[in-house]
Amino acid sequence: MRTKTEATIEDLYAVEGQAELVNGKIVPLPSHTWPVAIAIGEILYSLHEFVDRGKRGYALGSTVAYVIDLPHRKAFCPDVALYTGDIMSMKFLEGAPILAVEVRDPDDYGQAAEVRISAKRVDYFAAGTLVVWDVDLLSDDVVRVYRMENPDEPTIYRRGQVAEAEPAVPGWTMPVDSLFPQAIEKG
Repeated sequence: MRTKTEATIEDLYAVEGQAELVNGKIVPLPSHTWPVAIAIGEILYSLHEFVDRGKRGYALGSTVAYVIDLPHRKAFCPDVALYTGDIMSMKFLEGAPILAVEVRDPDDYGQAAEVRISAKRVDYFAAGTLVVWDVDLLSDDVVRVYRMENPDEPTIYRRGQVAEAEPAVPGWTMPVDSLFPQAIEKG
């Protein structure tokens, strides 16, 4: 008789591409569509510039895994994150980022997706993340900023506004309009 074993962090190292470890299983994450990739790049660039000006932490993209120790989740792989822990080895990072950004892909819509996204946000906060951005390029409510101290009442930012990530990243702001690709002019 064969016994079922749970996947481990060591198994996660062997996965090509982005993946998380949830409920003992490796959960591969999808490739991004180009509008999502543009938004991720803009957020990462803005956050990196802010950190580069002498602020604390590391602005990191979606190819980085964060090892955490929750009963049902052992790793996150956010689209963008600010991490303030030590980076001392070539291994996955230990502990949750203080800011996690999740940009919705085409499969992040519908009731099942909302349940999954909400559960992941709860996990982020349980692991120690201070702020989670839920970025939805198809909604009027483009950036929903959830905070650990009040996780059920997001601050909402729309086009024409400037979003923030207080208290995780004091002083950092980003225009919501910069998350959208510029129109390509035909000549």
